[in-house]
Amino acid sequence: MKEIMLGNKAVARGLYEAGCTFASSYPGTPSTEITEEAALYDEIYCEWAPNEKVAMEAALGASIGGARSFCAMKHVGLNVAADPLFTASYTGVNAGMVIAVADDPGMHSSQNEQDSRHYAEAAKLLMLEPSDSKECLRMAKDAFALSEQFDLPVLLRLSTRVSHSQSVVETSPREDIPLREYQKSPRKFVMMPGNAKPRHADVEKRQRALAEWSESCPYNTVERGSGKIGVITAGISYQYACEAFPEASFLKLGTVYPLPEKLIREFAASVETLYVIEELDPFIETFCRSLGLSPTGKAALTPLYEYSQTYLRRQLLGEAPKSLYLDETIPVRPPVMCPGCPHRGVFYTLHKLGLTVFGDIGCYTLGATPPLNALDTTICMGASISGLHGFNHARGEESAKNAVAVIGDSTFMHSGITGLINITYNMGTSTVIILDNSITGMTGHQQNPTTGLTLKNQPTYAVSLEKICEGAGVKRIRVVDPNRMDEFESAVREETAAAEPSVIIARRPCALLKTVKRHPPFSIDAAVCVGCKQCLGIGCPAISIGADKKARIDATLCVGCDLCRQLCRPGAIRKSGEEEESK
Repeated sequence: MKEIMLGNKAVARGLYEAGCTFASSYPGTPSTEITEEAALYDEIYCEWAPNEKVAMEAALGASIGGARSFCAMKHVGLNVAADPLFTASYTGVNAGMVIAVADDPGMHSSQNEQDSRHYAEAAKLLMLEPSDSKECLRMAKDAFALSEQFDLPVLLRLSTRVSHSQSVVETSPREDIPLREYQKSPRKFVMMPGNAKPRHADVEKRQRALAEWSESCPYNTVERGSGKIGVITAGISYQYACEAFPEASFLKLGTVYPLPEKLIREFAASVETLYVIEELDPFIETFCRSLGLSPTGKAALTPLYEYSQTYLRRQLLGEAPKSLYLDETIPVRPPVMCPGCPHRGVFYTLHKLGLTVFGDIGCYTLGATPPLNALDTTICMGASISGLHGFNHARGEESAKNAVAVIGDSTFMHSGITGLINITYNMGTSTVIILDNSITGMTGHQQNPTTGLTLKNQPTYAVSLEKICEGAGVKRIRVVDPNRMDEFESAVREETAAAEPSVIIARRPCALLKTVKRHPPFSIDAAVCVGCKQCLGIGCPAISIGADKKARIDATLCVGCDLCRQLCRPGAIRKSGEEEESK
């Protein structure tokens, strides 16, 4: 049966068809939809883990237990999971284990452009890279058998465009894969030095077998064109290159580690001009140069951002087909917090107080943008709390009275708890603000350990933020509604002044949750509005200034959160019906 599928959905279908029964992931764009789609199959147990390290360890445990298992993450999530990743290369697997990692060239939703191919090389693991949804399904499915054949976890590298583009796939029935027998094997799975040393020898032997297999594997194919140009490429870059150079010959690599040395040499010898086209780092190009080849690659192409057909044609041939040009400039649309976002009042207040704010990863990172301009740092998951602790110790006691950390509920569960423990254990005095919006918001409303629901929306134990903080040694814990800005400001002033660790839980659900009631929109009484623009200070997209220099509220966007009215000194912002009553 043929169907048009998103790349991520096709990966999930591949898991289903391969007989996978266990999936544990942490949501991270552009990988999130894989596990969400897999959860729609009753045959696959799916869960959101607190972080990527836990997800990978759980998947490895399921594999050791005899079940085909899977975990997914974005590229920076692989950093979090690196510890079990490298050791899993030594232990190998029992049943097949597949790890999907989605890179984000162009940083559409990420803080860096990390190239995950280096992890495959460093950990000495097989890495496959699909270029469309059809290959997403095929490679995800085949990866389980390869995992079992070579006794290793297999990495499936995706990118934003492959994960979030749609193309035709052909589906097949699910394979009935029985649970493998589990037998105690300390020499294989207990990685103390005496066992790890011979396992390293096994890894090197496996490397030679993988290199030999890559020479004839079905994912590495040569496509002969009519021209003299030859292109070595992989993944989404293959799609761009095909449109930019329709006359070229292609060595399309589906196995990006290990790379097929003999096949590359033979292809290079068959063409007059050799290009290596790959986004981000010169991974394939560096390998080619190690073989004594001299392809054109990063000397002409940038290691930055995403490529396009137009860019490749311009950079490599000095031209671009007219059909690839846009006649009009596309207006820039900067990201913005949603109307009614519970984080908006937090950042307005922190900016107003002039505090140093250590930020974290989530939709609240938008607190760094105008007009809120509140964040000083955003590094990685959990770094807000740890970073604030170091900052305050470096700058002294007075610093703690003028600095805070902000972190979301899901991110706190992911990697914020240990940072909080570090503060109390080492007698710090930092103030941490947990932005509890009752969901994992940035990646599209996934459940987390604090929400009381599993990935499949089954009721479960809801972890208490208050009890976690109390258990970590924090005595000053208070819960406030961030939309009550006066109360929130008072809480921030009091807690930053305290000479001990404190936590403020700013609790209000995300305005986009289906369970959140949308209030009637506010409106502007033009007769009262003086055009002072104070209401613009919260950066709400529902508010603008008209040609008459008066404020306006878009009723289609406004959710009646009341923040703007708290800022309007003239009292021009009215609830529905108030304007008529005043007349």
